Amino acid sequence: MEYRALRPDELEDIRSRILYEDNHLLVFNKRAGEIVQGDKTGDEPLSETLKAFIACRDEKPGQVFMGVPHRLDRPVSGIVLLAKTSKALERLNALFRDGAVHKTYWALCCARPVPDAALLEDWMIRNEKQNKSFIVKGPGRDAKQARLRYTFLKSTERYHLVEVELLTGRHHQIRCQLAHIGCPIKGDLKYGAPRSNPDGGISLHARSIRFIHPVKKTEVFLEAPVPPSWKGI
Repeated sequence: MEYRALRPDELEDIRSRILYEDNHLLVFNKRAGEIVQGDKTGDEPLSETLKAFIACRDEKPGQVFMGVPHRLDRPVSGIVLLAKTSKALERLNALFRDGAVHKTYWALCCARPVPDAALLEDWMIRNEKQNKSFIVKGPGRDAKQARLRYTFLKSTERYHLVEVELLTGRHHQIRCQLAHIGCPIKGDLKYGAPRSNPDGGISLHARSIRFIHPVKKTEVFLEAPVPPSWKGI
């Protein structure tokens, strides 16, 4: 199989954003606006771009495997974990299913949360047509429990940095739950932010990930630098 040829600047950009790589895994720092897997837009997803990168870098004939055990929403930046073998993908899928992959996120919020740290437990429903989630009063027919812990870290001149530990993986969970307590994420018009970000993304960043390597059985802990637009953080 032939993959598209990447320009020298694309190759260098991808190299600069690889946080970890071995024969089994690749961990990448995604930009806001990039998609992890293909969708109805037809835009090239990171899974395909990284296949092309490996085929070019390693001069690898034939097909490159790049499995996707989890995704980040298009407007979100930060850590994406991918599998370079089918065995690694199967084992990573099991880790995610069992809640054995621990992720933290950083969010720049339009208001400071009160109190400075809390466990949020809500019931959420997803509206497919609106591509939006809503918090409801109780466990109705389509409602799912959403749980996260947040901690206020610091304030800039206009925004407030909050760290989030995601305990369940619901659609738009962080965006919805923070907006529900009056702290919409910078740039997130869908959930109440007053203005968009210049790049069309939102200021939500998958900051770190911790898990046991599915093959080597050693602990892996990685952090992704925040985007350059996060001035003062």
